[in-house]
Amino acid sequence: MQVKIFVSESMASRKRSGSGSKRQLKEKVVQIYESFFRGEDPTVGNPNFWEEFFLLKPKVSHLEAEIQKLSGEQLVALKDNINTLFQKCIATLDHEHNIRVVYSLQTLCAVIHSIYKKTSGEYGIDVINVLMGFETAEQLMQTLLDHCNNFLIGDYSSSLKALCLKLLLVLVTGTDNVSQNTLLEYVMINSIFEALIQLLCDPSTRAQHGHDAVLLLTLLVNYRKHEAANPYIVKLSILDDELALNGYGQVITACLTDFCRQFQAQHAETQSGSWLSSITNIVGNMFVSEEGGVRTQQIRANNAVLVALYEAVHLNRNFITTLAHSQTETSAPPSPSNTLGYNQTAPAADPNTNGDLITTQPSNLLVTFFQYCSIVMQDTKSEASTNNVKLCFLILTCISEDQYANSLMHDANLIFKVQLHRLPMRHRKLAVDKISPAQPLASTLLDLLVEFIMSHMMKKLPMELYLLCVGVVHRVLCYQKRCRVRLNYQWKELLTALITLLKFVLANENHLAKKMNIFHLTLQVLNIFNLFITYGDTFLPSPGSYDELYYELIRMQQVFENLHSMSLRYLTMDGEYKDYALKLKNSLINVRAIINHFQPKIESWLASQGLSTPSEEQILEVVRKNYDSLTLKLQDSLDQYERYSEKPKHAAFFTSMVRSVVNDTRQNIDFASMDSQLILQEFSSIS
Repeated sequence: MQVKIFVSESMASRKRSGSGSKRQLKEKVVQIYESFFRGEDPTVGNPNFWEEFFLLKPKVSHLEAEIQKLSGEQLVALKDNINTLFQKCIATLDHEHNIRVVYSLQTLCAVIHSIYKKTSGEYGIDVINVLMGFETAEQLMQTLLDHCNNFLIGDYSSSLKALCLKLLLVLVTGTDNVSQNTLLEYVMINSIFEALIQLLCDPSTRAQHGHDAVLLLTLLVNYRKHEAANPYIVKLSILDDELALNGYGQVITACLTDFCRQFQAQHAETQSGSWLSSITNIVGNMFVSEEGGVRTQQIRANNAVLVALYEAVHLNRNFITTLAHSQTETSAPPSPSNTLGYNQTAPAADPNTNGDLITTQPSNLLVTFFQYCSIVMQDTKSEASTNNVKLCFLILTCISEDQYANSLMHDANLIFKVQLHRLPMRHRKLAVDKISPAQPLASTLLDLLVEFIMSHMMKKLPMELYLLCVGVVHRVLCYQKRCRVRLNYQWKELLTALITLLKFVLANENHLAKKMNIFHLTLQVLNIFNLFITYGDTFLPSPGSYDELYYELIRMQQVFENLHSMSLRYLTMDGEYKDYALKLKNSLINVRAIINHFQPKIESWLASQGLSTPSEEQILEVVRKNYDSLTLKLQDSLDQYERYSEKPKHAAFFTSMVRSVVNDTRQNIDFASMDSQLILQEFSSIS
């Protein structure tokens, strides 16, 4: 055969060139790569060349290196050769010999990855044209995706399925902005949705390939999501297969659980040390210092599953039912009968055993997500960590707006103990992680939000995160008011946190007002107080809770008077905050009415009793006796909020987050892990 003569002549010339020549070390497949990308046609006179070529183990690094050597002009000039290679790879995918199928897939991965990498910096070069040519692109991509569906659904080896998923990830992550990846138009037309869903339904394939399947779905859902009809969005939004939805949720749960376990293991190592060494060790282990600031690689690695969780919660109402499914360590999805299946008498983790709750009692996605949030919300110093926390809050916003999710979180029969990690702060010194009592998940959510409010009051106030946090509180209260749900919660903790936040804003008004609109936040907080005042009788658990609300308003009256003074001050100024100041003044009407009504009553009673420092119970007694004479103004729209919408407010944020996921995924695709021998062994055993 002429190709053999071609190779032997090459070998002869290398022998003549001397024993020290580096060409002597080149393998046959490498020589073919070099010849191919010089524009030569090694198939001339050898009709069996491709049969022989796909028996040679691909050298991915060498193939990529040859393509990277080419200039833009050379790449275009070699278009016909590259088109031929691409076509032959696809044609070989249905070959009866397994070795050729595996090697053609590996070659496809390397070629597509290399062409994307090369064309990203060469403007005006179209990937589709270079890879396969416009005329044949549609047919070739249909054939390729048909084979991918077949490999993923059929009775093939796990390694071959992994290689197929790797090829699809190479396709999907070719460009930084997934919406600019023109090859994905063919993936929209020839859907792989059903194949990915089937991987999630089966426990064994989910354990091995679930992460890649969910990652692919997430990236495909984000292809031109606001510009054109995306079939993956439609299919994900109407998916009602319980096995698939539970499988999707379990992949996310497993990733977040691993992160929580790593954090707990590192946290446990610091327990015997001092407070300072504890901080140093935790920060040193969890975060990586870079010139651009401090960011956590471990947290960023979870962006993909968080975006996946967001898309499922945002798009699919059926997915909400999986949030509270009890899950165990097994990979099989839980029985539908166990949706509310946590037994109140089930053993909880011992606080003295590092609080490893996840492994010692049933859990669910919400429990794990709340614990994850309590860890990542400790750091908002870098852009990467702030983005991760914002994504968590947007997920919580979607959950807190959903009627069924709220009904699950407020269900008194669905109770869990959750370990919430706390940020070390000077005023409480050692950060004692809070292990909640067995309680409804709505109570744990409020604990999480209170912790965030109390632990992020800093000169560089994360205003957007605070607005999202307080917005979630408001949505939970609106549900309770609307459905008359009386949650047995320590409401004083929330009231204290909100008042402390107002106090902080007032103390730093001059500094903060120059950088942000502090009225947005103060108005949102006042709205919550007014919701308590006006409708508290519909959701507070007891009259005592209502008394406690009034006591806190009276006790902290100076904060509200200072807010009123601030609103008057801005009202006299011609500036952008004048209208906000008027709204703030009006929102204080009932709070000030309560203070002005009860304060004289308390002072009069103190004078009659000859007391100067009354107890809390004595003040509460005065409050109880003087409710009837209090007149309040009915305020409208306290239980109204703007429904969450991704576009336009958060569209740019998600474009950025998906870009980050694409870049990280592309960097983590490990071609060296494509062990041909292992794939072939598994392939043969199944065949």
